[in-house]
Amino acid sequence: MQHQYKYPRPAVTVDIVVFGTDLDDLFDPLKVLLIRRGRGVWKDAWALPGGYVRTGDAKDPGESLDEAAQRELEEETHCQVTYLEQLYTFGDPARDPRGRTISVAYYALVRTADYEAHGGGDAADAFWAPIDQAKNLAFDHDEILSVALERLKAKVRYAPIGFNLLPYKFSLADLHRLYEAVLMRDIDKRNFYKRARALGILKEAGVEKSGGKPGRCAKLYRFDKRAYDQAVKRGFNFEI
Repeated sequence: MQHQYKYPRPAVTVDIVVFGTDLDDLFDPLKVLLIRRGRGVWKDAWALPGGYVRTGDAKDPGESLDEAAQRELEEETHCQVTYLEQLYTFGDPARDPRGRTISVAYYALVRTADYEAHGGGDAADAFWAPIDQAKNLAFDHDEILSVALERLKAKVRYAPIGFNLLPYKFSLADLHRLYEAVLMRDIDKRNFYKRARALGILKEAGVEKSGGKPGRCAKLYRFDKRAYDQAVKRGFNFEI
């Protein structure tokens, strides 16, 4: 016999914040993946991808939070992200008009060129929205997006989460452009280059001919994972 709980159980959902970078877009390099709700409460409103966690029954334990996040993202946007990081739990009693719902949020940072989003499942549409246009979202998704953005800006200072968005070999100008996109502000180029080299986590990887003046070449680098791991143990802080 299944145990009867004294207290009612709230519904559990997952919401996913997928940030995308398009470093070729000079005006809106940082974007977020949104869906347009196809039915039910907040129909036609823009929102973050997400949905209910499947709980299963006595014979089937259902799915984990991670599994639910991956499934909902693929169903609603047709995008598969290899790694999602758990962000925060949102549990305001009034966050969902359908009843008490607790949401576990996830976030990721990817390259938009690698993910062509289109709606599916409960989502009538899906697209990459510039960050400054992602407002007045359904439920408490404005708050979730704000928390995710602050976490992203903080993490790029102590973890190389953006290096997978660059080619294997990249210039310091490429790295500088990436950090400006994520932090959403101008960064002094000379100081950035100096601090990036001083970290000791970049290895020289040849040169790339410039399309500008004859004879001008850009020095290329690659990420040195072993050096980074050692830097983390010593204390890694990329304040810019």
